[in-house]
Formats: sequence, structure tokens, C-alpha cells
Amino acid sequence: MCARLAADGYKVLLVARDPVRGRRAAAALAEESFAVNHLAPFLLNHLLEDRLGRVVQVSAGLYVKGRAEPGRTAVGADFSSLRTYADTKLCNLLTVPLFAERRRDRGITIDAVHPGVIRTGLGDRGGLLGRLLKAAERKWATPEEGAAPVAALARDTGTGRYFDRTREVPLEGPARDRDLARRVWDEAEALTAAP
Repeated sequence: MCARLAADGYKVLLVARDPVRGRRAAAALAEESFAVNHLAPFLLNHLLEDRLGRVVQVSAGLYVKGRAEPGRTAVGADFSSLRTYADTKLCNLLTVPLFAERRRDRGITIDAVHPGVIRTGLGDRGGLLGRLLKAAERKWATPEEGAAPVAALARDTGTGRYFDRTREVPLEGPARDRDLARRVWDEAEALTAAP
């Protein structure tokens, strides 16, 4: 997918997680899922701001089950793998409209997309639950299928929007809370020392 976008003249930055080094760095800063799913994209957006023209944040529809509590979410209070995942995706989505406003005058656009449930192998488990999940995963989209809505959105020109695959949908619940968004932004800025 990156090669196709590059061939069409787009500058492509692919960020992949190094599970060993990433885990060590994350543990020093905040709970690992929070660092990977929220702080890393937040900081990357800041560090590359002058080099960007278009940003597509990959999100998850599970954000609607999330709870963002500055001071608690970052440290993994009330940790549960699925709940924490939803919490961190909500935190990440809360900042998209703020990035859009901040960059509007410079022509830099940012949108977020939930590409669907993808067969990535992340979070694979053993035992009976693992076997049941493996069976369910057969119905999930392949990574190539999940990349399609991301690539399509990369070619778009809007900003501050959220997409469920290829359909623009309004953010729900706390993801629309501008005061909460500002508090989440301020916490991320303090934790990352973002420029």
C-alpha cells in the first residue's frame, strides 16, 4: 500500500512498533498501551508538523466504550486490556479536532479512520479463549483489506473528521467533549514535552 501511494506522488511515512524497545520506553513514561496508542502518535504529529501535508490517524470503533480520565488513564488505573485499549483510542481521537484547528491555516489536514476489525495477530492468546478468537478471526478483514480505507482517506482533503471504514460518521459521546479534549491534550503535551 505504501508503495502504491508513493508511486502516486504521496510522501509516505510508515511507523511500525518495535515491541522490545517500545515496551521499555513506554514503561518509563506511562502505561504501555497509552504510550503506544496515544502518546506516540501525539508526539509524532508534533515532531513532524512542519513536514506534513496530510495525516490519517488509524483509530478503532471501540473508542465509544472508552473513558478518558486525565491523571488516571495514562498510568493504567483500572487496567483491563480491552477497556484500556478503548480508553487510549478515545484519548487519541479527542485530539484530532484540536490538531485540525491548529493546522487549518497552514493547509495541513488530519482525519481519523476505523479501518474495521483486522486480523493482525496482536493480542493473540493461548488456551481455549485463544482458540475461540482464532476461529472468530477468520471472519475479520485481512491487513490488506484494512489498509484500503486508510489509503483512500490519505488521498482525501478534508480535516477533523472521523470515518468508519469509508463512511464519514460523527464522533459519539465523550469524543465530542471539547473540555475533555483540551485536558487530554494538555496531559499528553506535559508527558511528551511536545514542542
